[in-house]
Amino acid sequence: MSTDRFSVDGEVAIVTGASSGIGRGIAEAFADDGVNVVICSREQENVDPVAEEINGSDAEGEVLAVECDVTDRDAVDALVETTLEEFGRLDVLVNNAGASFMAPFDDISPNGWKTIVDINLNGTYHCTHAARDALKDGGGIVINFASVAGQRGSTTMSPYGAAKAGVINLTTSLAHEWASDGVRVNCIAPGFVATEGVESQMGVSADNIDRTEVDRRIGTVEEVADLTQFLASPASSYIVGETVTIKGVPPIDKNLDVE
Repeated sequence: MSTDRFSVDGEVAIVTGASSGIGRGIAEAFADDGVNVVICSREQENVDPVAEEINGSDAEGEVLAVECDVTDRDAVDALVETTLEEFGRLDVLVNNAGASFMAPFDDISPNGWKTIVDINLNGTYHCTHAARDALKDGGGIVINFASVAGQRGSTTMSPYGAAKAGVINLTTSLAHEWASDGVRVNCIAPGFVATEGVESQMGVSADNIDRTEVDRRIGTVEEVADLTQFLASPASSYIVGETVTIKGVPPIDKNLDVE
């Protein structure tokens, strides 16, 4: 079997929330495969070093850093316009930007709730809606990021889980609406992933992850990036409107015998 269908070489992509973690890993993987990538973050100073490092490597694709708050529609419109001005088209949109905090529902303020929903759900709407014409023009691909918290809920993360559940539903709805325009829409729901944030908070480093056993509790950024590239490639052409869970083998509650 040829591996050509797994390649995204020559495409143009936007990856939001790419200053670190999963977004950065996706940008690196895309650029390595020859994709021209526009990456964004709320602060230009956070995303510039990522572009500089990738552009200074052997990656075949070019990376352009843009400051963009996905909750600001004017900024999102400018992000899409910049992409089209720089590269002439848009083939892949990866809605990765997100945020969360942990608190009991009783302690969540209206502002705290609004902030998390704005970033995770409304941000996904803004980026996808702003890019609709460009994506439909060439039969593009949308890859949204949800979470296992959006599939089955998570204590102390109710606004995040609710927002990600909305992203999952939006994925299914939009996949049906845009199928006739040649646009494939899918979603990724990661479990526990060893990002820089997780390492700083919990001391779990990707360098210490054991891949000799199948019993896996935590993933790596590279593994999520691999799945993203697959969904962006022709090899996933029959996958439409799906939320793909990537979470390894979760712990089992022996009393309930459920995940």
